[in-house]
Amino acid sequence: MSTLGAYQPDVENALTGLRKARVVARLWAHDHTVWKPDPTEITNRLGWLHLPETMRPQLADIAGFVAEVRAAGFTQALLLGMGGSSLAPELFSRALADSAGGLRLEVLDSTDPGAVLARTQACDPHRTLYIVSTKSGGTVETLSFFKYCYNLVAAEVGPEQAGQHFIVITDPGSTLEGLARDYRFRRTFLNDPTIGGRYSALSLFGLIPAALVGADIARLLDRAGEMAESCRIADVAANPGAYLGAVMGALARAGRDKLTLVLSPAIASLGDWIEQLVAESTGKDGVGILPVVGEPLDAPETYGADRLFVAVTLDGDAGSDVALSALQAAGHPVVRLTMSDRYDLGKQFMLWEFATAVAGHVLNINPFDQPNVEAAKVLARRAVDAFKTTGRLPEVPAMPPRPENLRGFLASARPGDYIALQAYLTPTGEIGAALQALQRQLRQQTGLAVTIGYGPRFLHSTGQLHKGDGGRGLFIQLVGASEPDALIPDVAGQAGGSLSFGTLIRAQANGDFGALQEAGRRVVRFDLGADVIGGLQSLLA
Repeated sequence: MSTLGAYQPDVENALTGLRKARVVARLWAHDHTVWKPDPTEITNRLGWLHLPETMRPQLADIAGFVAEVRAAGFTQALLLGMGGSSLAPELFSRALADSAGGLRLEVLDSTDPGAVLARTQACDPHRTLYIVSTKSGGTVETLSFFKYCYNLVAAEVGPEQAGQHFIVITDPGSTLEGLARDYRFRRTFLNDPTIGGRYSALSLFGLIPAALVGADIARLLDRAGEMAESCRIADVAANPGAYLGAVMGALARAGRDKLTLVLSPAIASLGDWIEQLVAESTGKDGVGILPVVGEPLDAPETYGADRLFVAVTLDGDAGSDVALSALQAAGHPVVRLTMSDRYDLGKQFMLWEFATAVAGHVLNINPFDQPNVEAAKVLARRAVDAFKTTGRLPEVPAMPPRPENLRGFLASARPGDYIALQAYLTPTGEIGAALQALQRQLRQQTGLAVTIGYGPRFLHSTGQLHKGDGGRGLFIQLVGASEPDALIPDVAGQAGGSLSFGTLIRAQANGDFGALQEAGRRVVRFDLGADVIGGLQSLLA
């Protein structure tokens, strides 16, 4: 159900364009000209359309593997991955876990040493299965996590048995295939290479972790298949994926490019998955749709004329109804989507993937590439190389966390801008609460959308949009001291290392800062030092 008010004609025009261009039929036919004349990073990125069918032959093997690891005594799993490899598993562990029949799954997707230590120390190496998950096989964070965890496990169970505590999920031909052989991993799972990371929730990258936590993955695929059939409907107004994509694209073109998600608490992590899918797919070529996740609803007058509200709620959850009705009455466009139960996540994956692909057509972009992601990685690698040569990271200008410094930075804000809090900090409950307090205050004082992202996690999510959209962001980078730190082994199974996680995350922050500057973005760094909470409270003062 949608209430679009003054924007209904914009959506009708977009739907007319989709009909005339026969976008639905051409999309299912893998016609790359739906988006661009060049097939590069399109024709080899459409395997997600068929996952409800193509994954079924693998269900028996997955079930057998889950039974094997449970019989071997594993009770925990730690997934080592970033972005598309980690966000769906995190959602499954929070929304579909079966405590009676599944492993307890945690995700490590931060190079902050506090996060690394907290996640790894919470695992019993004797009973933990470590999932090394990366499409490319070359993700620096994932490989660093593996080397660190392998040494922990080898120290406990011995190098002869350590590999049996690891599995890998990757694409055919990645360097991880050889790594898994060399270290005698328990299993290597090779995914369909025609699926991009952010479209991989229903592939092996998502379904193996889902099965390990006890979810019924056949049921999940059934629901996804139902939505896939609905997304084949030629009448775009009756096609849920085409319609949502038309709404997203048309309203973004009309200036309502802040996609504000309202979610039932039980499926709150779905917002993080949608955030990566939409931001990384649409934020390029000077345009973009900014997802706003985890922002508490407020009075209608709090928001500017750049918001589109989309609510995804479980059947029977009326907690946001009054606030959404008030937004509708005030003229804000609102779309409401209802899930019958948590297994409708399968439908949501297919719905949002299809809608994002359609929105890409409306916006005249390729929703499957990520042309600006590499910039921050290149600069981070240069910083690491400098550290290995000189023992120091290159200096990046930072301000003390004083309110007047923050006010001065925000003086350039204009209607339609957004503020991104980039927290290269340990993701704890206390720090999260302080960031949310800062988010609320900034929104109230500026009227702008304010997002929160933990680095380097967000680099694999909203980082593409930050450099590739129309330049409406104000980026507030928050860094702190990394104590205690943790050393990254140079070689798994050997002692000693030339780099620590504390140095790596600071190099990544430096790389992102430089990439934002090179892209002409407004960015400031506040160094919170050892007293992170005190520094955040100072900014709030």
